[in-house]
Amino acid sequence: MRSPSLTIGIEEEYQIVDPASGELRSYITQSLEEDHRVLREFDYEPRMRQSIIEIGTKVCRTPAEAAVELVKIRRGVAELAAKNGLRILAAGTHPYYAPADTGLGAEQMPFIGGSDEAGDLALKHMTFSTHVHITIEDRQFLIDAMNVSRYLLPHVLALSASSPFWLGRDTGFRSYRSVHLRNFPRTGIPRAFSSWSDYTELIDMLAQTNCIKDGQDIWWDIRPNWTYPTLEFRICDVCTRVEEAVCIAAIFQAIIAKLWKLRRDNMTFRVYPHDVIEENKWRAARQGLDGRLIDFGKQEELPARELVGELIGWFIDDVVDELDSRKEVAYAYQILEQGTSADRQLATLQKTGDMKAVVRQLIAETNDFPELKQK
Repeated sequence: MRSPSLTIGIEEEYQIVDPASGELRSYITQSLEEDHRVLREFDYEPRMRQSIIEIGTKVCRTPAEAAVELVKIRRGVAELAAKNGLRILAAGTHPYYAPADTGLGAEQMPFIGGSDEAGDLALKHMTFSTHVHITIEDRQFLIDAMNVSRYLLPHVLALSASSPFWLGRDTGFRSYRSVHLRNFPRTGIPRAFSSWSDYTELIDMLAQTNCIKDGQDIWWDIRPNWTYPTLEFRICDVCTRVEEAVCIAAIFQAIIAKLWKLRRDNMTFRVYPHDVIEENKWRAARQGLDGRLIDFGKQEELPARELVGELIGWFIDDVVDELDSRKEVAYAYQILEQGTSADRQLATLQKTGDMKAVVRQLIAETNDFPELKQK
């Protein structure tokens, strides 16, 4: 079995907002024809609502290359939105805008099954994600890597949390997006699979019974992508800062590299059951880095920062130099020290008492493009 190429692809979903009111604005229908050629350069895809734009990077070899690509994309999309006096904003939820008020085009309905499947939930769905693809050509190793990686998903969710607000309320969660998505089918932490055929048997059964069209209608927090030979990490809120998104991608790449290294040496990491991982996911969504996660090996709860630090400083530390990603992974220590996007949003609201100030902060951070040089 040859080693996986471990290339990276990042997808991000941006909110299109009016900088004066801070509210979401329709953009896709009125601007698609004019901007289609430019957007296509960024692997643009219309989403369910006209105030959402999703982009995808090209296939990148390293996190540093992905960073350059992501800065180019964000800058380009921001410039297109600015033509109409609008701005882009990256956060897992909008702090106060009501989802039902946003335009919904029939041609943009396939996401989360569309209105036929999701009913009223489709009209209220307004959450935003970062998806990271890591290329794994061997399907059996892809399934094995998915089984093991599930345990670490809550740790990375805690780092990415950017959705503390919903409809103008402090939800008490750092990632309310994670809670909202629990309403939809085929979401959350998947069960472990014994093989690629075990996985495809499930897909075939669901397709045969008209639950899904194909594997792209599976929206788990981690899944084999049905179109490309990638393991797709979907658990994270969209990252507000470019550096956060690149850090998250670098961590996922390093996790897969470490699992391959263990496999090469005839070792592995324990596969934990779905229900215990869900316990940690709930804790990560609820309190983020300020909470406590469970170390199921020791069967005790520990500070989330300690366990996330262990993931970075112990589990993947011996592969990041081979991947040329030490700098990008190390940004996680800054998040651990200074807090997540959700923490910054909550601090701004506490300081100002003004949700619009939170939106202004998010716009500023989303559009803060670091000067990066490709390695």
